[in-house]
Amino acid sequence: MKHQKLSTTPEISKRMANVHLKAGKAEVTLAKELWKKGLRYRKNYKKLPGSPDIAILKYHIAVFVDGEFWHGKDWDQKKTRLKSNQGYWIEKIEENITRDKRNDLLLSEMGWKPIHFWEKDVNRNLGFCINTILGNIYDFKGEYI
Repeated sequence: MKHQKLSTTPEISKRMANVHLKAGKAEVTLAKELWKKGLRYRKNYKKLPGSPDIAILKYHIAVFVDGEFWHGKDWDQKKTRLKSNQGYWIEKIEENITRDKRNDLLLSEMGWKPIHFWEKDVNRNLGFCINTILGNIYDFKGEYI
């Protein structure tokens, strides 16, 4: 089903204009902490499917910091609560979810390990996110860096 272009209020347009696709607070915080741990990476690496927020080339780890709304956290419950442009948003978010799964499959086929964190989880529990990445480096090499 293709969506039609729906008109939006000036309030919604202003809010959408403030959405930043790169260098969100959580992504920057995670990247800086990885740098402190001695990990080197590329940000928004366009040579890989999905342009990972952080690509650790040495260990083939692609890290994504996903916004809860845009990537459909608890989507089955949340989509029923949308109040405006419900058809548009359901299609948009479900396309994002499908694209994320497709990119993860492509990355895996290329020998990369995709790791996703919800933005709020990075902000609330940075240590867990760092340990998850470090654990995958251990799995990759059989030893820590």
